[in-house]
Amino acid sequence: MTPTRLGIIETYRSHLPVSDSTPVVTLGEGNTPLVRSAGMSERTGCDVWFKFEGANPTGSFKDRGMTLAITKAVEAGAKAVVCASTGNTSASAAAYSSKAGLTCAVLIPEGNVALGKLAQALVHGARVIEVRGNFDQALAVTRKLEDAYPIVVVNSTNPFRIEGQKTGAFEVCDALGRAPDYHLMPVGNAGNITSYWKGYREYHDEGLTSSLPAMFGFQAEGAAPIVRGHPVENPRTIATAIRIGNPASWDGALIAAKDSGGEIRSVRDKDILEAYRLLARKEGLFCELASAASAAGLLKLSAEGRLEPGRTVVCILTGHGLKDPDWAIAGAPAPPLVLPEVDQVAAALGF
Repeated sequence: MTPTRLGIIETYRSHLPVSDSTPVVTLGEGNTPLVRSAGMSERTGCDVWFKFEGANPTGSFKDRGMTLAITKAVEAGAKAVVCASTGNTSASAAAYSSKAGLTCAVLIPEGNVALGKLAQALVHGARVIEVRGNFDQALAVTRKLEDAYPIVVVNSTNPFRIEGQKTGAFEVCDALGRAPDYHLMPVGNAGNITSYWKGYREYHDEGLTSSLPAMFGFQAEGAAPIVRGHPVENPRTIATAIRIGNPASWDGALIAAKDSGGEIRSVRDKDILEAYRLLARKEGLFCELASAASAAGLLKLSAEGRLEPGRTVVCILTGHGLKDPDWAIAGAPAPPLVLPEVDQVAAALGF
C-alpha cells in the first residue's frame, strides 16, 4: 500500500532545493487538514477554512521547515544543530535531530516556555539551556555560536526553514483548487508569513493558481513590534509562541503584507483567548493560544467590514492545544464527584 503521508520533501520535491542523492530526514509531516467552518462562514459572510497545523508530527507547523533544515544539515555533514525557541521550534528540532542522529542544543528564554513543548525537547534528548533573557537575546547567542563553532542554526533565519514552510501554501492551493482571497495567520518571528507568501507566489508564477491572497498577519498587542514599527524590549502576551520582540523575518512579513495588499495587525490577549475557546467549543479544533490569533484577527477584520462577502478565507492554526494546556484547564469547571449510580450521573448531566 502506498503511504498517504510521504512528507513534504517527497511530495513537493521539484519545488525544493534537494537532489536525488539528498538524505531525506522526515517524520511524515505535511498533508494537514483544511477544515471548513460553517459557523465562522455564517458569522463573517465569507467561506472560512482553518488549516490545522497541529496535525504535524510534533504538533506544529515548524515540522515543515525542520525536515528540510535537518535534511540539508545532514547533507552538509553537520554533527550538531542549535536553535533558540519559545517552544515549538525546540520540539521540532529535537525530534528531527534524534531521527537524523544529530546533537541538538536548545536555548530557551527564562521562564517563558510552555511545559508541553519543553517536555518534547527533553524526551528527544536535546541539550536544553535556559538563558537569563528573552527569545531575541537567545537567538542572538545562537548566531554567534554558528559563527564560532561547527554547529548549524535551525531557526527561521535558516533559509531552508522558509523553503520547507512554503509547502503549506502549496497544500492550501491544492485543496481549494486555487489560492484563497484572504490568508490570515499569527506572527511571531515572522518566518511563516514570509514562507507562505513565497509559496503562493511560486505557485502563481508556475500557473498553478490564477490568483494571490491578501496576507494578514496578527501579532499579540503586547508583543507587536512590526505594528509599532520598532522592537519591543519586553514583549508580553499569554500566547507564548508569539512572544517575540524583534522578529528575525521582519522584512519578509512587511513585504508579504505590502505586496499582497494585506496588513500586519495586532489583537488583544482577551480576543485571542476568546477565539481559542470558540474554536474548541464550536469548531472542535484544539489549538494553542498563539494559533487563535488568526481567528481573533478574522473576527476583528469582519467587525471592521474589511472582508468582502462571499470571498474565501484561510486561517492558519499553527500548533496543537496540547502544547500548552494550562489555559484550557484553568478555564474549565471542576468535574462534579458522584457515586457510581445512574440517577446521580443523570442528575449531574441535567436530566
